[in-house]
Formats: sequence, C-alpha cells, structure tokens
Amino acid sequence: MANVKVKLIGVLDMLKFKNQKKTREKMINKAKPNEIVGDWAINKNARELHPNFLNVEVLDIIDHKKGNAKTFILGYKNQKALPYFRAGQYISLKLKIDGSFITRAYSISSSPKWALDGKYAITIKENSDGFAAPYILKNFKVGTPVTISSPLGEFYYQKYRDESTIVALAGGSGITPFLSMAYAIRDKIENFNLIILSGSKNEESILFKKELKEITQATDKVKVVHVLSDENKKGYENGFITSNLIKKYAPEHYSIYICGPGAMYSYLEKELRNLKLPRRLIRKESFASNLDVTKLNGYPELAKNKTFTLTIKQGPKYYNIPAKNDESILVAIERAGIVAPSRCRSGECGWCRSRVVTGRYFVAGIDSRRYADKTSNQIHPCVTYPISDMVIEIPGEYID
Repeated sequence: MANVKVKLIGVLDMLKFKNQKKTREKMINKAKPNEIVGDWAINKNARELHPNFLNVEVLDIIDHKKGNAKTFILGYKNQKALPYFRAGQYISLKLKIDGSFITRAYSISSSPKWALDGKYAITIKENSDGFAAPYILKNFKVGTPVTISSPLGEFYYQKYRDESTIVALAGGSGITPFLSMAYAIRDKIENFNLIILSGSKNEESILFKKELKEITQATDKVKVVHVLSDENKKGYENGFITSNLIKKYAPEHYSIYICGPGAMYSYLEKELRNLKLPRRLIRKESFASNLDVTKLNGYPELAKNKTFTLTIKQGPKYYNIPAKNDESILVAIERAGIVAPSRCRSGECGWCRSRVVTGRYFVAGIDSRRYADKTSNQIHPCVTYPISDMVIEIPGEYID
C-alpha cells in the first residue's frame, strides 16, 4: 500500500482562496483596454482538426458510366491538409438549389491518408436522391466551389466494441464507406479483417470492381463477394444478401456493418434476426433514404395524403409553410428556403434538434432521441413527419 502524505490546508491557502475574486479583478483592471489576447495553441489545433465548415472545390471528377455514378475529388489546389478522418465517416455538403438551402451527407470513399494531401473523395449515384444528387451530377464541374463539414459519424471500426472481422453488407453506392475501410486496411491505417458482400443488379453495374480487386490482391485481410440480383453468372453469388449467404462467408465471430438504400435495410431486418447476433455487433449507416413513411407500423391512416401548415419560429422570425405528410419536417423547411441546421439526415447526430410547441408528429425508424428530449418535446426534424398542423422552434444555422 502506497504511503501518501497529504498536506493540511493552512491559513495562507484559505486566504488565497478567499481573495481569488479580488486578485482576478486586479489582473483585469491592469490589462490595457484594447489589448489582444493571444490564441492558445490547443484552440488553434482544435479549429484546424474539427472546423465547422471547409470551403473546398472540385479538383477532379471520375465518371463511372457503367455504374451510373460519379466520384468527386474535393479539396484544396495547394494540397493543404484536410482534417483527418476514420474510414467509414462522412462529410455533409451545404448546397443552395433553387432558393433552398440544404445539406446532404455522403460517405468518404477514399483512403484516410488522402486527407493529408488535401483531398476527400465522395461517390454519388444517379437517382440515389430525388433532389440533391441530380443537381450535383449535372452542375458540379472541376473548379466548382463547395462548402463541406469536417468528417462526421460513428460508422467506423472500434477495437473494444467490434469483433476482429467485419462483414460489410453493401447495396449499390453503399459500397463507399467499405471501400474507404479497405483502402485503410491496405495502407495499414486500420487493422481488422473485412469481408464485403456487395449487392448489385448485374455485373455491368458493379461500382469499384477494379479498385476492390486491386486491394484484395494487395492484402489478404480484405475479401470481396459480389452478389448479383438480376443476373446469374459464374464467379458471382446470385439473388439477395441473406442470412445463409452471410453464414457461408463469415467466421465464427464477426460484426456486421450495413450501408445501402432504404429498401435494403427493411429486407435485412428479418434476415439479421436469423443470425441471433447481439445488437452491439450490428451497425447501420443511413442517409435520408427514400422511404414511404405511410407504410411504417403505427403511421396514422387519417394523416395520409394531407398537407399541413407548419409555423416555424427561428429567433425573432416566423414562417408559415406547407408540409406534405410524406415529407420530413426538415425537407419542408428546406424547400421553403429557410436555412436550418442538419448533417446526418438519419436522426442520429442531433444537429437539427428542434422543439415542438404544439402539434402531433410521427418519428420514422429508430427513435434516437435522448429520454430528456422526448419528455420535453424535442425532435430531430430530418426523421420526423407532421401528422397535424404544428408550431416548431428551430435553431439558426451559419451560412458561409
């Protein structure tokens, strides 16, 4: 047992504590009126590593014609380093489209080491989004300025939570975070085994087939299995990603990561129950999936096919806007041209957190709100749908 001597608090210590206020006042009064206080190094580092927004530009565009997608290389021309990230994280793009200020989250598809050279890569598939994706695919050119967030999200490997093998279930452009993970493993940035079950319609539409093959040739820690739903060809699995297919390729112990369209999540929900894995070993990434909220359990029949009125209070300003029953409150706010905070658009980050003053609403999918938020009528507008007229207080958002 350690022998520790503790000094008793003396009279001088007590006097020093008692006179703290006077001491501080003397220091404040002694300072010059217009004196500029120096910046602390730790604060400077924090701003560089975790800035709210980054003003970058499109450096290059790769057209995946067979996969109906484009990869946009974003960054600085002078190769100034961008904030580092964990493979699997995303960035949020801030866009102004036809008078609407919106954000869209896209997984980073490049290796984390690209950030040190001032580059991120994101891949956007045609028809993957009914509003932002067509605009980006049509209007982004080399040199187009883009405002983005720093890397965000918790969709990355964590040694003390995950098993040493990740079975990644990807659908279409949902391959992007797993491509980044595969690059990170190849580059010895991450150290885990990765088995990717990648779903595509046919061989022609496979995204990053060449890149993934090169990675598997460079490291035995990454394995890729392509699953074709509309084509039966030698060398590929046929059909959909099922629990039996996962068991075929998975080792005894593994974690599951999922990224793909909304329909894929709905389908896999039943399949994953057959695996009887603990909930902590199943991770999902979801960005504003095009779900039909009216088909979800618990959605009220009386709210279908209706348009409601939202009264939005933002600081001293009030707006009255229409909101369709099958569009999230966030989408209604954005379409009205109101600048509102948002990032993940899947109800997890809480960046869009707002307060309902009056009105009824429906939360789609898993309700990620804290208990205190539920009891105080706080919502995440990105996954909340109106089922009556509402009055909502939303925070302001900084636009660069």
